[in-house]
Amino acid sequence: MAKIESVKRKGKAKEAEIESKDQRWHCRNRITLVFGSNDVEELDTYVYDDTGVNFKTVKFHQAKSKAVEEILDNCIDEFYRGYVTEIHTDLSEDGKTITIEDNGIGFPVEKVPQVYTEFRTGSKFKDEEVDEKGFLHRTLGQNGLGAAATCLTSDLFEARVRHYNSKKEQTWTFLDGALQTKKTKAKEFSGHSGVRVQLTLSKEVYKNNEVDKDLLRKRIIDLAYNNPGLTFYFNKEKYHFKKGLLELAERVDKSTAQHVGDHEYIYETTNLKGKKVKGKIDLTLSLCIDPKNEDRERFISFVNSTPTYDGGFHHDRVKRIFINAIKAKLERQLKKEKVQTVDNDILAGLTFVLGITMPNPRFESQTKRKLVRDAHLEKGIEIFMDKNLDKFLKKNKDYLEQVMERAKSRHKFQALKEASKKGKKQKKQRVEKLLDANERKNRDLCSLFICEGDSAIGGLRSARNKLYQGGIALKGKPMNVAQAGINDIINNQEFMDITASIGLVIGQEADVKDMRYSKIVFLADSDVDGGHINTLLTNFFFQFWPELFKMGAIQIAKAPLFEVITDNGTLFVETPGQLEDLKNSNKVKIKEIQRNKGLGEMSPEAWKYVMAREDYTKITVEDMSKAKRMLNVCFGKDTTLRKDLLIDNDGGDAMVSRSPDREEAFKQKKSDAKKKAQKVSAKKAPVAAEKKSKTKSADKTPGKTAKKTAKKVEKKGSKKAAGSAGKRIRDMVDYI
Repeated sequence: MAKIESVKRKGKAKEAEIESKDQRWHCRNRITLVFGSNDVEELDTYVYDDTGVNFKTVKFHQAKSKAVEEILDNCIDEFYRGYVTEIHTDLSEDGKTITIEDNGIGFPVEKVPQVYTEFRTGSKFKDEEVDEKGFLHRTLGQNGLGAAATCLTSDLFEARVRHYNSKKEQTWTFLDGALQTKKTKAKEFSGHSGVRVQLTLSKEVYKNNEVDKDLLRKRIIDLAYNNPGLTFYFNKEKYHFKKGLLELAERVDKSTAQHVGDHEYIYETTNLKGKKVKGKIDLTLSLCIDPKNEDRERFISFVNSTPTYDGGFHHDRVKRIFINAIKAKLERQLKKEKVQTVDNDILAGLTFVLGITMPNPRFESQTKRKLVRDAHLEKGIEIFMDKNLDKFLKKNKDYLEQVMERAKSRHKFQALKEASKKGKKQKKQRVEKLLDANERKNRDLCSLFICEGDSAIGGLRSARNKLYQGGIALKGKPMNVAQAGINDIINNQEFMDITASIGLVIGQEADVKDMRYSKIVFLADSDVDGGHINTLLTNFFFQFWPELFKMGAIQIAKAPLFEVITDNGTLFVETPGQLEDLKNSNKVKIKEIQRNKGLGEMSPEAWKYVMAREDYTKITVEDMSKAKRMLNVCFGKDTTLRKDLLIDNDGGDAMVSRSPDREEAFKQKKSDAKKKAQKVSAKKAPVAAEKKSKTKSADKTPGKTAKKTAKKVEKKGSKKAAGSAGKRIRDMVDYI
């Protein structure tokens, strides 16, 4: 070991003065060591109103609250031992004097000065001893400090003890932290036994010796919920509960509260003397699930009736097992959706109400606000959760669906953020395929035409107003964004070119000031494929910028299906119905009818006819939620919704609504088809009957022939069904 150097000092050194203080001085001047903080702090907790629970941040004085609770805890310990049925608490009007009384068995009256003025005095040091049933004792008090610390920090502390066994009663009064003591003569009593304590906390120690009425009432009600069967009174108001903490959960939210389960875990251990003893841990858990609440989870927890405001081991273990169980349950579905859950997806909106009663709980400090790890408790929690969680999850499929929706929404939001970054970069890049409008200052006057096919751009180029009209071509049908991931969408060059041309960014709301075009016009062929393209584009813009529909920015240009050459010039007709009306009108002499199969076949005059319009058909949305549902039916992943839409249910609740004229035409068409079908069946009926009679008269029908016939009938039926379904799809697309 190296030699320690001596220090040269001038003159005589001033030594530290070594003092010895009594426990009264130490308790009053170092109160934080016993009861915690002696300052007012903000505590996120709850208080009880007349019918419910109000979660709020309150002004909380830890030391003052703990000083009063120590006397209440002694009453609860007597209840655990089986001797107390009632606890009465009264708070004076000025909030300074508290009276607490139970109907237990009391204790020998000569022990009063020791119990209330000396530390390390009590009846709860027998951690390793068992009760009459052979189980380790379960108590709130552990260290023999609490009640004495309360007395030594009170201006007035009066204890009246009625001892059941000796039938003696005596009252002791301790003033100014037990500097002065008075007592009455011990005498026999009549009525109930037990202990009554009346106290006024020291103004010198606690600065403000008023006790918060709401928080004291909260503590009384908490104790009543934790100890079903035990009756409490606070200022003559009675609190008595039978179902325990489940009733507290129901008070938090009656509609969503549910009991996860109760469990009694019994274990064996060896005490310090080497003797085998048994321990019992009681666990109870209730849950409230608020589907509308996205706030983080709440815990209302108690260990041996003590509120564990700062959580601890029991919080962490219950929470982790719960989270892992949900993730395991949803594992297959999460893989299918290609998303991951985080803890907040599972815990948001949950309120856990947890109660634990156990032998010898260990806390971080005398304040008992945080529980430390216990191996027996850990095992008990694991068995309890394993036993009850499967049953809970089977009953709460809606909750599991909500977790999935949160995971998907969060994944989508994250992807949108990334898409937004990429979109901002692409917004600055030049779009090769864009036939841009030449206007530079007043871009709000410009319209962008999204055309079907490159061939359409040639016609648009020659017919457009170059100053205000631009165009961009699609290659075939665009992507169905309802069934695609965000990454697939942002990697789709066509969509990125369109958004960059307009000035839109996925993940950001559309702003007219930033848009390069104020109108977005879909221009596709006048057939089913063209209608499908229009609806896919509608789906794309509605998914990311529904506000564009409110602005009237999304429009459809109807290309003429027919060019009718008459003696008075060329007329442009958009539908076969309009063409029939024109033929029947006899107003013009028709020389020639040209049908345009697509935009590429339109004449320059037809292009000028289309491009010369000031406004086109605006796609407006009256009800955003209904529109979203309809697009989900048409383009979402759930095929059963589309099947339900396509199945023809007479008198059913139709999801597609038509204008009165179209509805009437649709009904007439349907009626005509029905009559035609009846005529055909009437003609075929005699032939079918004749065939049937021939079949009956035949002795044998070869098996192969019968199978072939059945297959033909099945195939014919499926073709009819497919044709009918295709017809309805066209009708649906036309509607959208």
